[in-house]
Amino acid sequence: MSTASSNRPLLQSAVALLSALLLGAGGLLLGFGLMIPAVIALTLVGLELTPSLNIVLSLLFIQGVGCAGVAFSYVKARPAVAPWIRSKLGIVAESSVFDIPAEIPDLRDAITVGVGYCVALGGAILGSVLITLAQQLTGTELETGTNQAAQIGMENPEVLLLLIPASILVIGPSEELLFRGVVQGRIREVFSPVPGILVPSAIFAGLHWFALTGGSASGNFVALGVLLVPALVFGVSYEYTDNIVVPSLIHGVYNATLFTILYVTVKYSDQFAAAQQALLTAPF
Repeated sequence: MSTASSNRPLLQSAVALLSALLLGAGGLLLGFGLMIPAVIALTLVGLELTPSLNIVLSLLFIQGVGCAGVAFSYVKARPAVAPWIRSKLGIVAESSVFDIPAEIPDLRDAITVGVGYCVALGGAILGSVLITLAQQLTGTELETGTNQAAQIGMENPEVLLLLIPASILVIGPSEELLFRGVVQGRIREVFSPVPGILVPSAIFAGLHWFALTGGSASGNFVALGVLLVPALVFGVSYEYTDNIVVPSLIHGVYNATLFTILYVTVKYSDQFAAAQQALLTAPF
């Protein structure tokens, strides 16, 4: 990941930030936009929209077409589109070549996956615990929104058995292709590693606001602050290894672990009532 030079650095920085935000948000919006007519069509033909089918449609359109589709489309279209945009803006840059490096993890990558997974999961759990303790000590209560996937899983445990493998096979890879491969890659063309990791992580966490239902603004903001921890881990691992497979694995296994824990708590709800409540607001 190298930083490109430009004869108009401020303009290039603004364009990079805007394009990164539009790519990240655009991928999710495209997925939602395509999913809506699909749901309508299935309803019109009389097909029952079960929770499992809704999750499959979400995986297909939001993660598959939205995240992965936009990522691959950007890589393919960039050589033709980027020079035209730069010519209109008067920007001279080093290259229009853009790729998302991916290879079979070596020993260093495997160690990074293990360490990153532990830090991401530990950080998310620690953040949730600290929020709970702070509320108890101050006597206040933050109304955090409910994660939609977790809520569906609570009501329909069989969906969690689908989400566990899907986290590793679909969710982790597709979201990392977009947010680390494209968004972080785009930011890193212009900025140094620190903002190159912080900005995409903030975009990634911020867009998860729309995955929360209910809750107060302050409560949801705090919940997204916790999500920033694993997001930073994904970003650091990609910067360190320059291999998109690494953050994809960390992200996928991290999500799969949370869904597995939620499934166990649902099956043994009486014993794990407190854990259930924590997982409903967990940063997936």
